[in-house]
Amino acid sequence: MLMFRYAAISALALACASAATAETIRWAGTTDPQTMDPHAVNSAPVLGFLNNVFEGLVRRGKDMSVEPALATSWEPIGDGEGWRFTLREGVKFHDGAEFTAEDVLFSYQRASDEASDTRSWFAPVSGVNVIDDFTVDIMTSAPNPIFPDSIANWMIMDSGWAETNSATLPDKENGNYATLNANGTGAFMVTDRQPGLSTTLTPFGGWWDEAEHNITEATFTPIDNPATAVAALLSGDVDMINPVPIQDAARVDQRDGTKVIRGIEARVIMLGFGHEADQLKYTAMAGEKNPFQDVRVREAVAKAINVDAIRQTIMRGSAEEASQLVSPAMRGYSDANAARTAYDPEGAKALLAEAGYADGFSFGLKCPNNRYLNDEAVCQAVTGMLAQVGISAELDAMPVQNYWPELRADNFDMYLLGWSPGTFDHEHPVRFLVTTPNAEKKLGSWNFGGFSNARVDELLPMVQSEIDDTKRQAMIDETVAIYQSEHAYVPLYVQPLVWGVRDNVELTQRPDNFFILRWVTMN
Repeated sequence: MLMFRYAAISALALACASAATAETIRWAGTTDPQTMDPHAVNSAPVLGFLNNVFEGLVRRGKDMSVEPALATSWEPIGDGEGWRFTLREGVKFHDGAEFTAEDVLFSYQRASDEASDTRSWFAPVSGVNVIDDFTVDIMTSAPNPIFPDSIANWMIMDSGWAETNSATLPDKENGNYATLNANGTGAFMVTDRQPGLSTTLTPFGGWWDEAEHNITEATFTPIDNPATAVAALLSGDVDMINPVPIQDAARVDQRDGTKVIRGIEARVIMLGFGHEADQLKYTAMAGEKNPFQDVRVREAVAKAINVDAIRQTIMRGSAEEASQLVSPAMRGYSDANAARTAYDPEGAKALLAEAGYADGFSFGLKCPNNRYLNDEAVCQAVTGMLAQVGISAELDAMPVQNYWPELRADNFDMYLLGWSPGTFDHEHPVRFLVTTPNAEKKLGSWNFGGFSNARVDELLPMVQSEIDDTKRQAMIDETVAIYQSEHAYVPLYVQPLVWGVRDNVELTQRPDNFFILRWVTMN
């Protein structure tokens, strides 16, 4: 199957060789975006891809700062009641429809609906008021100084297009017209979509902004086998791959015609637990009391894992160890809680014995095998390290398209997760990963294990509304101290960025790992 896919890529490249120009770019990644619907799936492969097609009121620049997009300016209302956005006039959707405030209201209602995977983004919002065609007030339940940052990935859809095509709500389970088709205001249009095979984009001639790119066509192909992706890059069948397997980076960098672009992503890789589950669900111990409800067992897991060994062997020294749910580069990083749980296998054994598991136990570990850099290899290493302290993990690694449904169905005892804060602020993972899940309040939507702490729930709205940075940081420090002492998660490392490109490709590598086509030039 993999050989056939690579053969198909090669055949396509040869067939198009005579027609291809220096402005045509072909790139590959391990994960195909699940949907063209910007509100259906809240994942980096979807959001990163669709940032080329759709736009929000604000966007992030090359340095990740927030800048105007469909809104030209914004300002707080009163004493923190909300934010007024002045919209850009003369903007057209790809089908020629005019962008107005009604599209913003519609996109809020759609993206915050229970059917949407992005509804948690709007937990602070109490309502949206259309003032006129190009003025919108977004009201918040409390002062929210970081709100504009929090909606950088909220993409605006054309209300008329969605209604005409029966796509007024997202449908990530069964799909609808917006699953395969798109009508944004962004720099590129979707001109061909073949799920799992390829997606082709072409520049939108009516885009409101000035193009910095020189490409006339861009085609994305998912290649789930890392060796196949490297071979495609080295042979010239594709112009860019993300990621380059760590073990192949030197070879790609040393080969004439290709180079590696390195960086550090905003993403922290961690282990999560089934906090809510009273019983284990996997192995021969299925049905027995869940050991991970005991904080001593969770701490033992943290002590049993040699993160430095993972960094040096599997990640070839490219990753940075993590002690929190954000990296030191993020706003709100807690210097007061910078120390990571030390590797201490004997201490782990002592904690297990104290918790009543001197003879260990077995459980099921869920892991993706094509979502994060070397994800399955990391899980295999974790399995081996836990075995050394008497905990036997039955590893179940699977493609990411199968992985998220398993986590949402609570089919795990422990799992691997990577998190990149869309706001580049510590509040983001606290809201999504640590706050008690509450569908009505749109909180904790990625807190799969159901961790819950009343003080964290109390602190979150305080963090969201505090304007004084010193006071706000003190609240974040307290929050971090709680989730660290409870070992709500086991942070492992900050994932590196390793992209491979042909020498004639110039691009911008952002720490959110989004490949933004409007900054690509082909020489």
